[in-house]
Amino acid sequence: MRYIGRFAPTPSGPLHLGSLVAALGSWLDARAAGGQWLLRIEDIDPPRCPPGASDEILRQLEAFGLTWDGDVRYQRTRGAAYQVALDSLVERGLAYACGCSRREWQSHGVYPGWCRQGSRHPERPQAWRLRTDLGPDPVTWHDRVFGPQRFDPKTQGDVVIRRKDGLWAYQLAVVVDDADQQVSDIVRGFDLLDNTPWQRQLQSMLGYAEPRYLHLPLVMGEDGQKLSKQNLAAPIPTRPEDARPLLHQALHLLDQQPPLALRDASIDTQLEHAVHHWTPAAIADNPRRDPVPPAF
Repeated sequence: MRYIGRFAPTPSGPLHLGSLVAALGSWLDARAAGGQWLLRIEDIDPPRCPPGASDEILRQLEAFGLTWDGDVRYQRTRGAAYQVALDSLVERGLAYACGCSRREWQSHGVYPGWCRQGSRHPERPQAWRLRTDLGPDPVTWHDRVFGPQRFDPKTQGDVVIRRKDGLWAYQLAVVVDDADQQVSDIVRGFDLLDNTPWQRQLQSMLGYAEPRYLHLPLVMGEDGQKLSKQNLAAPIPTRPEDARPLLHQALHLLDQQPPLALRDASIDTQLEHAVHHWTPAAIADNPRRDPVPPAF
């Protein structure tokens, strides 16, 4: 199988150390396999994407030497492809309109499928949901770090694949684009592992190939929370001279044990060593990494 990997950030703000670790792990896995590494900007939610954020992400990746193959793909241009996929699901009874509010069903934990036989509130704006009861059950796959995975769709609920405001939801967009770009390997953070069952169901329902998965441990802050844009994690630099020690730290967070002597080496030298010594099997199956100083 030809290796095609990808990094697909949401441009809701600049990259931080946690997203650097995810990008680096994905890039190393692709380069060590002699494969392609694609960059996709997941900008399907314009209210969350401030002007200039996408360009800053590109500058940050370039500062760390994480170059990509081909043109950058922007999901905001992909609405027609998502509509084709949704139409296919609806025509086969695999997706349905739903006017229920979160307040009405939140006591159930997951959406209980009230609108599967027809919307209970057709007078309201409608979301579109996936019928997870008609997909693979159970959903299983092998994660390259965390091993065999098994999920019961009933514990996940019928996920929204198009929102009430007309915007496309992440689950459908990511599956359609991964298939269109022939992505063979998805390397991303552990926080997305429990999204994989919905994506595996969509892949099956739409007749797409199933990629391999490798979920990476999350980087935690001193407060015990995952580093994230929502938690105002500090952005990584856009100058290569400032990136060297942080790249070395990111390799440690991937359990690659880079030599201390490489800490101040050039970006190219560090990446060349890292590609040559990339060992996914060394990544510990612990979903969290020790806290890092707030300066990062």
